[in-house]
Amino acid sequence: MELSLAHPVIKAFMCGSLSGTCSTLLFQPLDLVKTRLQTSQTGTQPGSSRLGMMTVFLHVVKTERLLGLWKGVSPSFVRTIPGVGLYFSTYYTLTQHFIPEGSPGALEAVLLGGGARTVAGVFMLPVTVIKTRFECGRYSYGSVTGALRSVCSSEGPAALFSGLMPTLLRDVPFSGIYVMFYSQTKTSLPQEIRESHYAPLANFACGVLAGVLASLVTQPADVVKTQVQVNPQLRTSEAVRIIYMEHGLQGFLRGAVPRSLRRTLMAAMAWTIYEQMMARIGLKS
Repeated sequence: MELSLAHPVIKAFMCGSLSGTCSTLLFQPLDLVKTRLQTSQTGTQPGSSRLGMMTVFLHVVKTERLLGLWKGVSPSFVRTIPGVGLYFSTYYTLTQHFIPEGSPGALEAVLLGGGARTVAGVFMLPVTVIKTRFECGRYSYGSVTGALRSVCSSEGPAALFSGLMPTLLRDVPFSGIYVMFYSQTKTSLPQEIRESHYAPLANFACGVLAGVLASLVTQPADVVKTQVQVNPQLRTSEAVRIIYMEHGLQGFLRGAVPRSLRRTLMAAMAWTIYEQMMARIGLKS
């Protein structure tokens, strides 16, 4: 079936999936470093050295070679290709239903972004759990399907939905805040820039600004989510207590730099590619 004959929602799904594929492949190393930082036990004992982003990066390259930085890219693809497609197609559907004309206001943008992320987040959570375990280095799964079977047989299907609450507390506010800042900063751009050849670059810059703000606000929930998914026996409240007892308040900011870099650049790239593709096929993004 030609893309021009496809339903608009399917077009939005395909545009979103392509944008997610590009951004995931480029920024997977940052996600792996973030996960290793959040699950590392270094720094819990007095006098132990504090891990940093570059320390983890160089350690992975040294012990697992350069390709080790892309460990977990398979579940990342399984998660982001349909996940980002589902996110953008849901966002498109909600936008067409509630705001068929014009641009969304600040509150509308928060609700649109949060609603789309809720749908995508719940559907893709099992693969998110597997991706986190691949990246942390504690599990030796051979493949995504093998990991899914292993978790279901040894821990039960419910383990695939571990960390649901912190995941939603992280992703829904991130998406809502991101879409709000992104849409408002884009609207504030001069019309000559929005209609010029520099529009994609300007949109990318707006996405970077929105991503930094949204990442910092939701970082604590990301740390808790990672701990619960790597240690499924933990409840969310127990994970919060352990993080605080072992690392103090700064423990809730572990991995903030690589996550902010990755989420910011991924979101900015995904939205820029998505909007350019939607414009090329004549649809409002």
